[in-house]
Amino acid sequence: MKLLYKDSAHISDQEILIASSAIADYITHIQQVIKTSTYDAAEASVNLPSDNALLQDVKNLVKEKVNNKLKYIIDIGIGGSNLGTKAIYDALYGYIDVLQPERYPKIIFADTCNPVLLSALITSINNDIKDPDEVLINAISKSGGTTETVANTEIILSALVSKFPTIANRVVITTDEGSNLWKAAKEKGYACLSIPHLVGGRYSILSAVGLFPLAAAGVDIEALRKGALTARNENTQSEPLRNPALISAVLLYLHSKKGKTINDNFFFNAQMESMGKWYRQLMGESIGKEQDLKGNTVRAGITPTVSLGSTDLHSVAQLYLGGPKDKLTTFTWTLREPADPAVPDAMVFPNLVEKISGKTASSLLEAIREGVKIAYAKQQLPFMEIVLDEVNPENLGSYLQFKMLEMMYLGRLLNINTFDQPNVEMYKIETKKILSK
Repeated sequence: MKLLYKDSAHISDQEILIASSAIADYITHIQQVIKTSTYDAAEASVNLPSDNALLQDVKNLVKEKVNNKLKYIIDIGIGGSNLGTKAIYDALYGYIDVLQPERYPKIIFADTCNPVLLSALITSINNDIKDPDEVLINAISKSGGTTETVANTEIILSALVSKFPTIANRVVITTDEGSNLWKAAKEKGYACLSIPHLVGGRYSILSAVGLFPLAAAGVDIEALRKGALTARNENTQSEPLRNPALISAVLLYLHSKKGKTINDNFFFNAQMESMGKWYRQLMGESIGKEQDLKGNTVRAGITPTVSLGSTDLHSVAQLYLGGPKDKLTTFTWTLREPADPAVPDAMVFPNLVEKISGKTASSLLEAIREGVKIAYAKQQLPFMEIVLDEVNPENLGSYLQFKMLEMMYLGRLLNINTFDQPNVEMYKIETKKILSK
């Protein structure tokens, strides 16, 4: 993975060095967290890629629960319990699931209390599932008391139990060890996987939260972890200009001080749209804070948005190129695709668009991407680029770890707590008040 910025970000290396010097001690702190290999610090998620006991626990449970009959993994979770898994699954399989009806197992994501989805799931369970081994329920709630997750789990389990009275061995619960959900699941005889207490949901993708359902679906989680480990080593270096996550964080920070308070994540691989949504939570919850570390009211934040090339060039390009200059754009693209069909030489409509015959889909997208970059440069719009060799588990793991470290650095630059989300609790409290009436 490469970060490109020097000719486009409108920030000099000297400015990066000056800004990054303010958090040199924090980088040293993260290096010390890695050396401990424990989960005793807020940044403890950096140790997930090297936790071999975690890997073995996941592999053992996959061996126990996954069989050649398995068709559907119903992943019940919301926010950090859902978005990372969906990001990886969609990038590898989900984007084209509808075109591969015979490929199993598939993951079905049940996040919010959507009546349409839940009704369809109940109908499918009643009509399509012939054997309990065809389905695996994976419910994730770090706190053990997430309203949407508990409600969806009860609805889906009720449908399964009505059809298959003995279903305990087809259920896995992932939560903090000792939570009320953990205790209740153990009493019911359900298999449980734990989340390290100090690893927050939005930093938990490389824990059992993501590893178990992805491994059950056939994703190479060892390659995923390998990519994350490589990125961890690269992006915790003390030398700022050799640390891409730190550079990216400084660019976001400095541009936010110049009024660029929107970070548009512009993916030229449409299958990575869900990765953008994962990052949206990571940035939104990590740095959108009412108070700084000293308790001062600052209402800090950068608004993350997600765009797709070339789809959104036909929806919001006019705004981006002609509207307010309040954005720093991060273009993400790959050097290679696994397949690359071409426009035929003998076209059905040969005279509508010049010089596209014989061109591959990737070459067309490359021309569009380069055209966009030139247009941004002409409009003096700052951007950086993240370039992956291709979309595969190792590179996705690298991207995830890069972004999580970027966010830790960005939070420290902004002098806010990157790991809490006190205002999210406001809606949860009010929701429970309403439901209790």
